[in-house]
Amino acid sequence: MSRILIVEDEAKIARFVELELTHEGNEVVKAGDGRTGLEFALREQFDLILLDVMLPQLNGLEVLRRIRLEKDTPILLLTARDAVMDKVAGLDAGADDYITKPFAIEELLARIRVALKKRQPAATQPAHSALQSGELRMDIDRHEVTVSGEPVELTNREFELLKVLLLNKNIVMDRNRLIEEVCGYDYLGETNVIDVYVRYLRTKIDDRFGIHVISTVRGVGYVIRE
Repeated sequence: MSRILIVEDEAKIARFVELELTHEGNEVVKAGDGRTGLEFALREQFDLILLDVMLPQLNGLEVLRRIRLEKDTPILLLTARDAVMDKVAGLDAGADDYITKPFAIEELLARIRVALKKRQPAATQPAHSALQSGELRMDIDRHEVTVSGEPVELTNREFELLKVLLLNKNIVMDRNRLIEEVCGYDYLGETNVIDVYVRYLRTKIDDRFGIHVISTVRGVGYVIRE
Protein backbone atom coordinates (compact mmCIF):
# COMPACT_ATOMS: atom_id res chain seq x y z
CA MET A 1 0.00 0.00 0.00
CA SER A 2 1.26 3.47 -0.90
CA ARG A 3 0.50 6.71 0.93
CA ILE A 4 -0.38 9.50 -1.51
CA LEU A 5 -1.00 13.20 -0.93
CA ILE A 6 -3.38 15.00 -3.31
CA VAL A 7 -3.01 18.80 -3.34
CA GLU A 8 -5.93 19.98 -5.49
CA ASP A 9 -8.38 22.84 -4.96
CA GLU A 10 -11.07 21.44 -7.29
CA ALA A 11 -13.02 19.25 -4.88
CA LYS A 12 -14.66 17.07 -7.54
CA ILE A 13 -11.34 16.20 -9.18
CA ALA A 14 -9.70 15.53 -5.82
CA ARG A 15 -12.56 13.27 -4.73
CA PHE A 16 -12.61 11.37 -8.04
CA VAL A 17 -8.85 10.71 -7.94
CA GLU A 18 -9.09 9.79 -4.24
CA LEU A 19 -11.75 7.15 -4.97
CA GLU A 20 -9.69 5.62 -7.77
CA LEU A 21 -6.51 5.50 -5.71
CA THR A 22 -8.31 4.12 -2.67
CA HIS A 23 -9.91 1.45 -4.85
CA GLU A 24 -6.39 0.35 -5.84
CA GLY A 25 -5.45 -0.04 -2.17
CA ASN A 26 -3.69 3.25 -1.50
CA GLU A 27 -4.03 5.51 1.53
CA VAL A 28 -4.94 9.04 0.43
CA VAL A 29 -4.62 12.41 2.19
CA LYS A 30 -6.07 15.56 0.59
CA ALA A 31 -5.29 19.27 0.83
CA GLY A 32 -7.31 22.00 -0.85
CA ASP A 33 -4.69 24.76 -1.01
CA GLY A 34 -0.96 25.12 -1.45
CA ARG A 35 -0.08 26.16 2.08
CA THR A 36 -1.92 23.24 3.67
CA GLY A 37 -0.45 20.86 1.11
CA LEU A 38 3.07 22.09 1.88
CA GLU A 39 2.52 21.61 5.61
CA PHE A 40 1.31 18.04 5.06
CA ALA A 41 4.19 17.26 2.68
CA LEU A 42 6.87 18.49 5.08
CA ARG A 43 5.33 17.16 8.29
CA GLU A 44 4.30 13.67 7.15
CA GLN A 45 5.76 10.88 5.04
CA PHE A 46 4.24 10.13 1.62
CA ASP A 47 5.24 7.77 -1.18
CA LEU A 48 4.00 10.21 -3.84
CA ILE A 49 2.44 13.67 -4.15
CA LEU A 50 -0.08 14.75 -6.79
CA LEU A 51 0.30 18.51 -6.96
CA ASP A 52 -1.91 20.93 -8.87
CA VAL A 53 -0.10 23.97 -10.27
CA MET A 54 -2.87 26.57 -9.92
CA LEU A 55 -3.60 26.62 -6.17
CA PRO A 56 -4.88 29.25 -3.74
CA GLN A 57 -2.58 30.72 -1.06
CA LEU A 58 0.59 29.18 -2.52
CA ASN A 59 0.97 28.08 -6.14
CA GLY A 60 2.06 24.56 -6.99
CA LEU A 61 5.49 25.48 -8.36
CA GLU A 62 6.38 27.30 -5.15
CA VAL A 63 5.12 24.34 -3.10
CA LEU A 64 7.29 22.08 -5.27
CA ARG A 65 10.40 24.21 -4.78
CA ARG A 66 9.97 24.29 -1.01
CA ILE A 67 9.41 20.55 -0.78
CA ARG A 68 12.54 19.91 -2.82
CA LEU A 69 14.61 21.86 -0.31
CA GLU A 70 13.89 19.12 2.25
CA LYS A 71 12.53 15.99 0.56
CA ASP A 72 12.84 13.93 -2.62
CA THR A 73 9.31 12.49 -2.53
CA PRO A 74 8.13 11.73 -6.11
CA ILE A 75 5.90 14.59 -7.29
CA LEU A 76 3.53 14.49 -10.25
CA LEU A 77 2.17 17.86 -11.39
CA LEU A 78 -1.46 18.29 -12.38
CA THR A 79 -1.94 21.32 -14.59
CA ALA A 80 -4.54 22.84 -16.88
CA ARG A 81 -1.73 24.59 -18.72
CA ASP A 82 -0.29 22.97 -21.83
CA ALA A 83 2.44 25.51 -22.66
CA VAL A 84 5.86 23.92 -23.03
CA MET A 85 7.50 26.49 -20.73
CA ASP A 86 5.11 25.66 -17.89
CA LYS A 87 6.01 21.98 -18.18
CA VAL A 88 9.72 22.78 -18.36
CA ALA A 89 9.45 25.06 -15.30
CA GLY A 90 7.86 22.25 -13.32
CA LEU A 91 10.42 19.65 -14.37
CA ASP A 92 13.32 22.03 -13.71
CA ALA A 93 11.92 22.73 -10.25
CA GLY A 94 12.14 19.03 -9.45
CA ALA A 95 8.88 17.42 -10.57
CA ASP A 96 9.17 13.78 -11.60
CA ASP A 97 6.39 14.01 -14.18
CA TYR A 98 3.35 16.06 -15.20
CA ILE A 99 -0.08 15.42 -16.65
CA THR A 100 -2.29 18.00 -18.33
CA LYS A 101 -5.96 18.46 -17.43
CA PRO A 102 -8.33 17.12 -18.53
CA PHE A 103 -6.72 13.71 -18.20
CA ALA A 104 -7.86 10.11 -18.49
CA ILE A 105 -7.77 8.42 -15.10
CA GLU A 106 -6.06 5.38 -16.67
CA GLU A 107 -3.16 7.57 -17.79
CA LEU A 108 -2.86 9.19 -14.38
CA LEU A 109 -2.83 5.81 -12.62
CA ALA A 110 -0.20 4.51 -15.06
CA ARG A 111 2.09 7.46 -14.38
CA ILE A 112 1.62 7.01 -10.64
CA ARG A 113 2.64 3.35 -10.95
CA VAL A 114 5.77 4.36 -12.88
CA ALA A 115 6.75 6.91 -10.23
CA LEU A 116 6.17 4.45 -7.40
CA LYS A 117 8.23 1.74 -9.10
CA LYS A 118 11.23 4.02 -8.95
CA ARG A 119 11.10 3.91 -5.15
CA GLN A 120 12.73 0.49 -4.99
CA PRO A 121 14.37 -0.78 -1.81
CA ALA A 122 18.11 -0.19 -1.73
CA ALA A 123 18.75 -3.94 -2.00
CA THR A 124 17.29 -3.97 -5.51
CA GLN A 125 19.43 -1.10 -6.76
CA PRO A 126 22.58 -1.80 -8.81
CA ALA A 127 25.69 -2.40 -6.69
CA HIS A 128 27.42 0.64 -8.22
CA SER A 129 27.86 3.44 -5.70
CA ALA A 130 30.26 5.58 -7.73
CA LEU A 131 30.31 5.97 -11.52
CA GLN A 132 32.80 8.01 -13.51
CA SER A 133 33.63 9.23 -17.00
CA GLY A 134 36.66 11.47 -17.24
CA GLU A 135 36.24 14.34 -14.80
CA LEU A 136 32.54 13.59 -14.33
CA ARG A 137 31.72 11.56 -11.21
CA MET A 138 28.34 10.32 -9.94
CA ASP A 139 27.71 9.11 -6.39
CA ILE A 140 24.47 7.13 -6.58
CA ASP A 141 24.04 6.67 -2.83
CA ARG A 142 24.38 10.39 -2.16
CA HIS A 143 22.54 11.38 -5.36
CA GLU A 144 25.42 13.71 -6.26
CA VAL A 145 27.14 14.59 -9.53
CA THR A 146 30.40 16.51 -9.78
CA VAL A 147 32.77 17.61 -12.53
CA SER A 148 36.35 18.18 -11.36
CA GLY A 149 34.94 18.36 -7.85
CA GLU A 150 32.38 21.04 -8.74
CA PRO A 151 28.76 20.04 -7.91
CA VAL A 152 26.20 19.80 -10.71
CA GLU A 153 22.53 20.26 -9.78
CA LEU A 154 20.30 17.83 -11.70
CA THR A 155 16.59 17.03 -11.57
CA ASN A 156 15.60 13.45 -10.76
CA ARG A 157 15.11 12.51 -14.40
CA GLU A 158 18.34 14.13 -15.53
CA PHE A 159 20.14 12.16 -12.83
CA GLU A 160 18.43 8.89 -13.84
CA LEU A 161 19.27 9.39 -17.53
CA LEU A 162 22.90 10.14 -16.77
CA LYS A 163 23.07 7.11 -14.45
CA VAL A 164 21.68 4.75 -17.11
CA LEU A 165 24.20 6.02 -19.67
CA LEU A 166 27.10 5.69 -17.20
CA LEU A 167 26.02 2.16 -16.21
CA ASN A 168 26.02 1.26 -19.92
CA LYS A 169 29.22 3.06 -20.88
CA ASN A 170 30.36 2.35 -24.46
CA ILE A 171 26.95 0.80 -25.26
CA VAL A 172 24.71 2.77 -27.64
CA MET A 173 21.31 3.11 -25.96
CA ASP A 174 18.37 3.67 -28.30
CA ARG A 175 15.70 6.18 -27.34
CA ASN A 176 12.97 3.61 -26.66
CA ARG A 177 15.15 1.72 -24.22
CA LEU A 178 16.16 4.95 -22.49
CA ILE A 179 12.49 5.93 -22.13
CA GLU A 180 11.79 2.55 -20.50
CA GLU A 181 14.80 2.85 -18.18
CA VAL A 182 14.26 6.47 -17.19
CA CYS A 183 10.49 6.97 -17.42
CA GLY A 184 9.12 3.43 -17.07
CA TYR A 185 7.90 0.89 -19.61
CA ASP A 186 4.36 2.29 -19.57
CA TYR A 187 5.37 5.96 -20.01
CA LEU A 188 2.70 7.80 -21.97
CA GLY A 189 4.28 11.24 -22.40
CA GLU A 190 6.19 13.00 -25.15
CA THR A 191 8.25 10.71 -27.42
CA ASN A 192 11.13 13.22 -27.60
CA VAL A 193 11.55 13.40 -23.82
CA ILE A 194 15.03 11.80 -23.94
CA ASP A 195 16.27 14.37 -26.47
CA VAL A 196 15.00 17.13 -24.19
CA TYR A 197 16.83 15.76 -21.14
CA VAL A 198 20.03 15.16 -23.07
CA ARG A 199 19.89 18.82 -24.08
CA TYR A 200 19.46 19.83 -20.43
CA LEU A 201 22.43 17.65 -19.39
CA ARG A 202 24.64 19.15 -22.10
CA THR A 203 23.72 22.65 -20.95
CA LYS A 204 24.51 21.86 -17.31
CA ILE A 205 27.67 19.81 -17.94
CA ASP A 206 29.20 20.20 -21.42
CA ASP A 207 28.50 23.91 -21.87
CA ARG A 208 29.37 24.81 -18.28
CA PHE A 209 32.63 22.87 -18.02
CA GLY A 210 33.73 22.78 -21.65
CA ILE A 211 33.73 18.99 -21.90
CA HIS A 212 31.96 16.38 -24.04
CA VAL A 213 30.12 13.63 -22.16
CA ILE A 214 27.13 12.28 -24.13
CA SER A 215 27.56 11.44 -27.81
CA THR A 216 24.68 11.25 -30.28
CA VAL A 217 24.48 8.23 -32.58
CA ARG A 218 22.33 9.58 -35.38
CA GLY A 219 19.14 7.65 -35.96
CA VAL A 220 19.74 5.42 -32.93
CA GLY A 221 20.25 7.14 -29.59
CA TYR A 222 23.00 8.15 -27.18
CA VAL A 223 26.17 6.80 -25.60
CA ILE A 224 28.86 7.78 -23.11
CA ARG A 225 32.20 6.55 -24.44
CA GLU A 226 35.29 5.91 -22.36
